[in-house]
Amino acid sequence: MKYCISIFLLAAAFGAGAADVTPPVAGAFGGPDFSGVYDCTGQDQHEGAYSGTVTLQIVRAHSQQKYGAYMFKLEAPGFGAYVGEGVAQGTTMAVRFALDDAGSKDYGTGIANFTRAKNGRWSFRKYYFEPEYKGGNHGFEDCAQR
Repeated sequence: MKYCISIFLLAAAFGAGAADVTPPVAGAFGGPDFSGVYDCTGQDQHEGAYSGTVTLQIVRAHSQQKYGAYMFKLEAPGFGAYVGEGVAQGTTMAVRFALDDAGSKDYGTGIANFTRAKNGRWSFRKYYFEPEYKGGNHGFEDCAQR
């Protein structure tokens, strides 16, 4: 009993309720599917304006309930291909990406917020941070599904 009370107090100390301590039960994916090809424009702190194409592909075997798992690829002419993965909850996605040239230290993390247009296509705005690229870097991308 002392152990159960300690876990409850620990969960409460970190702002979690008793329900948050229990692992979620696996279930079929029921969230939005953002898979597709997107045309993007961006503004990078060091490189300035750029354009590119993002491809998102859902990984259904690892998508559960409202949580989606994705493969991510940004192809930016003149810069290269950035590959990685994303995880989504609802219409928010966290993305990890890295340029295929590891020596450039051009890698980072982003967060994207998706909206759906009346035509059914998705768009997103992503903010990203690159801790090592040219002493640190950040930027924004605006992307619209084809």
